[in-house]
Amino acid sequence: MLKKMRWRFIGAAMAAFTAVVLTLLCFINLWNYHSVTGQQDEALARLMELEDRQMPFSPGRSTPPFDDWMHFSPEVQYSLRFFSVRYDPDGTVRQVNQDNIASVSQEDAEDYAAAVLAHGTARGYESGYRYLVNTTDDGTVVLFLNSERELQTMRSLLLITLVIAALCLVVVFGLVVLFSRRAITPYLRNLAAQKQFITNASHELKTPLTSIATSADVLALEEDDNEWIKNIQAQSGRLSRLISSLVTLCRLDEENPFPERAEFSLSDAVWEIAEPFSSLAAAKGKAYTQYIEDGILVTGDRTAICQLVSILLDNAIKYSAEHGTIRLHVCRSGKRAEIEVYNTLPSAEALDCTRLFERFYRPDASRSANAGGSGVGLSIARATAEAHGGTVKARQNGKEITFTVRL
Repeated sequence: MLKKMRWRFIGAAMAAFTAVVLTLLCFINLWNYHSVTGQQDEALARLMELEDRQMPFSPGRSTPPFDDWMHFSPEVQYSLRFFSVRYDPDGTVRQVNQDNIASVSQEDAEDYAAAVLAHGTARGYESGYRYLVNTTDDGTVVLFLNSERELQTMRSLLLITLVIAALCLVVVFGLVVLFSRRAITPYLRNLAAQKQFITNASHELKTPLTSIATSADVLALEEDDNEWIKNIQAQSGRLSRLISSLVTLCRLDEENPFPERAEFSLSDAVWEIAEPFSSLAAAKGKAYTQYIEDGILVTGDRTAICQLVSILLDNAIKYSAEHGTIRLHVCRSGKRAEIEVYNTLPSAEALDCTRLFERFYRPDASRSANAGGSGVGLSIARATAEAHGGTVKARQNGKEITFTVRL
């Protein structure tokens, strides 16, 4: 349990840090993309104005019309590489302007423009070029601006931020693992104090409880039919079982509650445990069937797993419907052993199956009390399964409920 809690803390801390890192990574790259693309679109808009005026400049021109280029600097003629394709209103190519680019032929330019028009978007990227489509009554102009350098810059920034984020996650994971035990130390201290209190209280309660039970037994020999004496015996027995259950739960909360484990036959162990429950179910008028596959071996504490099966069968008999049905099924499921206990319910009222394993939880307090349950049996079953690296789950279907243990 302590190991699981520690890893839950590590998982929560890493999930929070990962969310922050991913948020920053997305923000930085989206901001960079928006900024670079905005600059490209601004340049395209100004070039489109010049294109509409039919005043494209040439790098070889000695007196370029910088006044017409508005905010462009004089050096811009040597850095911008662009070309355009102009269409008539009927879709015929009227003109291809390649004066300011050397690597694109007329055929390539027309292919790029056709692909852009097929997209149906006014702006975007196409094969390393940022494009702008302007449609007027005179026709359509598709203007392309070389953006390979900008795209490479965006890709480099994305790669760098991904590498930095990955390194940060690795470093933070190591630090969280290193300091996680110190972080949960207060909880461990409180848990240890709680265990010590329960253990001490259990020992202190056993002495007067034994005296009460012994006195009741002596009185019962003198007065056989005294209902008050019988009630004292029943309640003292119930209290004794509850104390034992609490001590068991404390032991299961330890980091390694079963230090001595051995391989044993689960099939044989369940056969031994299930036999008295078969007779008990028959005595209560309930149908009991079982199927136990032979040769199933597990490694663990035989006594604890037998107690787990006993708890589930006892629970099924106590809380099943009158003249109900109980089934026990033990088999292999891949590399795991699976124990399934099924029983019918008195009503189809929905149960909160996730809370059934909580300590002292009772879906129907009055009925549970009449059945003699202490409210910690299923908690012990879950703790035992988890201590063996397994799971136990409950699944309700109308008037049926099934508990499944995988070890």
